Amino acid sequence: MVGQQAARRAAGIVLGMIKDGKIAGRAILLAGPPGTGKTAIAMALSKSLGKDTPFTSMAGSEIYSLEMSKTEALTQAIRKSIGVRIKEETEIIEGEVVDIQIERPATGVGTKRGKLTLKTTEMETLYDLGTKMIDSLTKEKASPEKFEKKKIQSKHLIFMHCDPYIVRSQVLAGDVITIDKATGKISRIGRSFTRARDYDATGAQTRFVQCPEGELQKRKEVVHTVSIHEIDVINSRTHGFLALFSGDTGEIKPEVREQINGKIAEWREEGKAEITPGVLFIDEVHMLDIECFSFLNRALEDEMSPVVIMATNRGITKIRGTNYSSPHGIPIDLLDRMIIIPTSSYTDDQTREILKIRCEEEDCEVSEDALMILTQIAMKTSLRYAIQLITLASLVSRRRKGNEVGIEDVKKVYSLFLDEGRSEQILNEYQDQYLYDTKLPNGKRFVANTSYLSF
Repeated sequence: MVGQQAARRAAGIVLGMIKDGKIAGRAILLAGPPGTGKTAIAMALSKSLGKDTPFTSMAGSEIYSLEMSKTEALTQAIRKSIGVRIKEETEIIEGEVVDIQIERPATGVGTKRGKLTLKTTEMETLYDLGTKMIDSLTKEKASPEKFEKKKIQSKHLIFMHCDPYIVRSQVLAGDVITIDKATGKISRIGRSFTRARDYDATGAQTRFVQCPEGELQKRKEVVHTVSIHEIDVINSRTHGFLALFSGDTGEIKPEVREQINGKIAEWREEGKAEITPGVLFIDEVHMLDIECFSFLNRALEDEMSPVVIMATNRGITKIRGTNYSSPHGIPIDLLDRMIIIPTSSYTDDQTREILKIRCEEEDCEVSEDALMILTQIAMKTSLRYAIQLITLASLVSRRRKGNEVGIEDVKKVYSLFLDEGRSEQILNEYQDQYLYDTKLPNGKRFVANTSYLSF
């Protein structure tokens, strides 16, 4: 990210407080002109938090398009942003695979049988495999043309087949695996260091680990991280887990939430669960109305509340649903709860660097002179408009079979596609030819602040 050092430092302090759990129930406002990286800072914050910290992103206008009340939409967004770390102890079998043997009838019909040999540094045991475990250990069917009516036998793996399809092993000898005794789930941890020389080359994703020590059967504490909203949906629907995939959760009764809150409180007292306050990011927060702001003001006082980060590019404007004006279109009492992080406009050098990075991202070769012109356009109009011109100028350059985007390409697309300022100027000159000609109370029309660029 380029520029906004002060805003990024402030976001870094907020990040540390979120990780320490010291800022739950607080609100942060990212305020600044359009195109100054407010959303980018919020997204960078979400990436830095890691996968175990819930992060929910929404636009202020989303709540008006959902088939539920505004307060219900905000409640669901808040509860999506609160994680619950549920701890449980489970029995597992952990060891290095010594040998796998899988047999199936020659006719292809019948029960499959298998044996699995696991070892640690202190012991070695042979296990009989059932059909479910064999299916977990094996992959998809292989190609019938390549493997037809063959018996394959290797040092550590045996397949008995007389049908056109054979099954390849997903877990190989030398892999270190764990087997959950309760569910039968098999997890591959990595490959043993003792087998590091089995192959001449290995992929970058191959992870080498030490052979486990001690007993094969162990008790292990497993932590599951879920959001409170997911628990709400599962307990409020007959097939709630399916609603999570379809997105059709509907409104959830307050009684269900109260029972879930009580159960989570019990788990916390017993040490079975921990609350992980996440982050709720609301972009275009000025689109919320007075009812939503009042609800958020009350929600921030709740014991289980996430960190609410808001972003807006508005100045002093009316609060939606009222005739009162306020900074950023947010009520004063809610602003008083917020930590405000300002973002400022980019300098010439920063704008140039952003455009250069954008050109590299879009795989577009731009000459230095053309990049200088794009920088001038961005400073006179807007950064977003200049970024849009990069792709357009690249297409024009490609059409004339040029190796890179030059000044003439930028001039052409600049003349073909208007920015907001030139569009206003044309409307002021030819507004009488358009429908619904709206004038200001003093009889004047809008005056554009952006002048034409001269190349």
